Amino acid sequence: MSDQPPPTNEHERETILSARGITVGFGDHIVLENLDLDIYRGEILGFVGASGAGKSVLMRTILRLISKRAGEIRILGADYGNLPDNERYQLDMKMGVLFQHGALFSALTVKENIQFPMREYLDLPKSLMDELARLKIELVGLAPEAADKYPSELSGGMTKRAALARALALDPALVFLDEPTSGLDPIGAAEFDDLITKLRDTLGLTVYMVTHDLDSLFSVCDRIAVLGKKRVLVEGTIKDMLDCPDEWVQSYFRGKRARSIPGLVTSSRV
Repeated sequence: MSDQPPPTNEHERETILSARGITVGFGDHIVLENLDLDIYRGEILGFVGASGAGKSVLMRTILRLISKRAGEIRILGADYGNLPDNERYQLDMKMGVLFQHGALFSALTVKENIQFPMREYLDLPKSLMDELARLKIELVGLAPEAADKYPSELSGGMTKRAALARALALDPALVFLDEPTSGLDPIGAAEFDDLITKLRDTLGLTVYMVTHDLDSLFSVCDRIAVLGKKRVLVEGTIKDMLDCPDEWVQSYFRGKRARSIPGLVTSSRV
């Protein structure tokens, strides 16, 4: 690790992902309009919002799974939407995705699921892919015997870890997590949060995490961005969320569930 402390001023930090003026719609329905968002190297950004607000839509738009009507998305300094195919192909390898519910291929074993991105992007001998898959399985805390199991044989927590191992298959710089702790019991969710933090610190990942989980927001996220009214309403620390006057933000971060998290809510707003 460097002897120099990390910069605290956002203007001194390297922007890994920058979205500007993003507008997305389906027919006459506009989901996102003129949305701006930045993600900085090495941080875990928690992205929250009401159900149906467009959190997953934005993530899929960034990944070019949904077309945008306007705006620019820059990833690792490159205009992702206007790259030549060969350059976009190289940039794709620097990103990993854990979709909600894992989205593992049911007909493939855990090992084969992890190897899928390797087969898609790399030309490696089977023996090397087997070794890499074994390393990823160990990295996410799964037992070695999980390699030959099918998704139907996995528990919810194992499924999340297997999907995370696949997201890490190509050693990405930027990882997208869509509701990574949904469906997990509190112990499993806390363990998964700890895993994300450990991997961020060990591998130097930048993490974009869509979540509803207040515990995750409080314990692992460096910054939070709140989606509402088709744009980012506020972004910053937990304190910034508590100071935001928006009614929905106040209800979310100072509501009954928030009060169950020690230290999160210190006083009522006047």
